[in-house]
Amino acid sequence: MAFMLIDADAAYQAFCARDARFDGRVFVGVTSTGVYCRPVCRVRVPLRKNCRFFDTRAKAEAAAFRPCMKCRPEIAPGLSLMDSSRTLADTAAQLIEQAVHSGQAQSLPTIAAKLGVTDRHLRRIFSDAHGVAPLAYLTTQRLLLAKQLLTDTPLPVTQVALASGFASLRRFNAAFLQRYRFNPSRLRREGAAPGTEQGLVLAYRPPYDVAGVIGFFARRAMAGVEEVEGLTLRRTIAWAHKGQPIHGWISARFVPEKNQVLVNASDSLSPLLGATLQRVRQALDLDADPERIDPVMAALPLPVIGGLRLPGAFDGFEMGVRVILGQQVTVKAARTLVQRLVHRFGQPIQTPFPGLTRVFPDAATLAAADPEVIGRLGIVRQRVRALQALASTVSSGEIVLHPGAPLQDTLDSLRALPGVGDWTAQVIAMRTLAWPDAWPASDIGLMNALLPSVPGIKPNRAQQARQITEQAQAWRPWRAYAVMRLWHFVETKE
Repeated sequence: MAFMLIDADAAYQAFCARDARFDGRVFVGVTSTGVYCRPVCRVRVPLRKNCRFFDTRAKAEAAAFRPCMKCRPEIAPGLSLMDSSRTLADTAAQLIEQAVHSGQAQSLPTIAAKLGVTDRHLRRIFSDAHGVAPLAYLTTQRLLLAKQLLTDTPLPVTQVALASGFASLRRFNAAFLQRYRFNPSRLRREGAAPGTEQGLVLAYRPPYDVAGVIGFFARRAMAGVEEVEGLTLRRTIAWAHKGQPIHGWISARFVPEKNQVLVNASDSLSPLLGATLQRVRQALDLDADPERIDPVMAALPLPVIGGLRLPGAFDGFEMGVRVILGQQVTVKAARTLVQRLVHRFGQPIQTPFPGLTRVFPDAATLAAADPEVIGRLGIVRQRVRALQALASTVSSGEIVLHPGAPLQDTLDSLRALPGVGDWTAQVIAMRTLAWPDAWPASDIGLMNALLPSVPGIKPNRAQQARQITEQAQAWRPWRAYAVMRLWHFVETKE
């Protein structure tokens, strides 16, 4: 039996209190109705004797409960890799979810090969960790994605089936009927009318430092690609789907009073709505659990800010380029260089937003670019080499940058590139791989925040790096969150 986050009595108390801190950490199956709910569900609280408790949606569905129509378990925050030490099984779960949301099916042997184990071994540890077989987990992810698309979008049922990873409408209808005991057309007829929520809904656990995350993206926003307005983050997107480039835009608006983010996307991204939702979850760190992170962050020598988040990447390659161009320069200077690169190599795009006019150039484009042309943008030769080396390896598939990629192998591959040292690799791991314990020890901002300066004495950077690394041991395994808090302190003080 997999580890239960809280005991049944505590789970029932959280359900009665509608405690959003436990959203996504526990699900309540109600035997009298046959449905399972999030702890924030607004329905009348059932009797304790009629409740069963699960730590994943897949387990609830394996026990023959179907998702509640009112609280919608499909929008609950998930459990990211940073939530447990079951790294291999959790990485497999992330790869399954990525395959579902991207519409690119991956067999279990393929996933096992990526993780360096046999598929038999993976089945065993996956079942031990998650309480269900990988295929059952996969089916749950597909059906919950389909349920969200049926509820929040006007996509035809056939397109929903394909976007959710089903090979045919017949198979989709059969799986939906078998698991939920009604067909998709009925959900479309009786569920919320598409568009009434003004977007696709994603939930997060409070507290959430909305101002900190919005401010972080605003200070780094690339003109033409990103913009921040109030509680809304918008940006252009250039992804590939089945070998074909797809360009579009995403808008994500925080609704703090509901602990939600409302996501809208261009029609061109309809085949990739699942991937869009997953990218937003990762970029805004919606699956983080502040109950585990905040107590550790309280040990920082700074005023406490609840609900710290680790802003991630909408595109792994783009983030790698931005990190390389940010080597040894200020945030403002790095943004200027990135904007020049986008203006020179990014393709124009039409959007409803005057501030969004271009997409970030892809890896193949930058790999094939003339180094002299890149250099004329004010980018020094060493960074041009590093940028193009990264572009070549990403374009060829030698390096894959997304959460769930093997950490150590990816770090080693990055460090092997010319002009890429440990600072760059650690920041990429933090922002792109969502690694919670990344620690760029040589970062000047961290040293300035943690160590007092002595007038007239030039600091020994190597010694300072050792000092702050020793100090940071108290913040493990969440050192990347400490980095974000320290950066915030330095940037807002300037």
